[in-house]
Amino acid sequence: MEIIQIVGLGLAATILIVVLKGQSPQTAFLISLVTGVFIFIFLLDKIGLVIRLLERLSVSAGVEMIFLQTILKIIGIAYIAEFGAQIAKDSGEGAIASKIELAGKILILVLALPIIQRIIELVMGLLPN
Repeated sequence: MEIIQIVGLGLAATILIVVLKGQSPQTAFLISLVTGVFIFIFLLDKIGLVIRLLERLSVSAGVEMIFLQTILKIIGIAYIAEFGAQIAKDSGEGAIASKIELAGKILILVLALPIIQRIIELVMGLLPN
């Protein structure tokens, strides 16, 4: 099972980080960063499967691809911002982590504006004049 490999890697890295943190905080941070990147790379195939499935469902449902692409971009921004914020928090930079999270939220809002506009137009079209 893949989750056992991921958890095993995470626990091994955690133990190593705890041991090294007092002696070499920079090395401990790098181990944390590299472990996170390895886990992300390990999951890329699964992410690709999800994207392909969503594309097939979107096509069969007749949903415009621009909406699916926008939603996938929003999900990507959310995950990347969370990953970056967690790295900043792990290195003791809570203020930077907060700014990363804020930037992610603003970028998500900007991407969502065309969808929000389209929904408002649809609702306005349903209402009687």
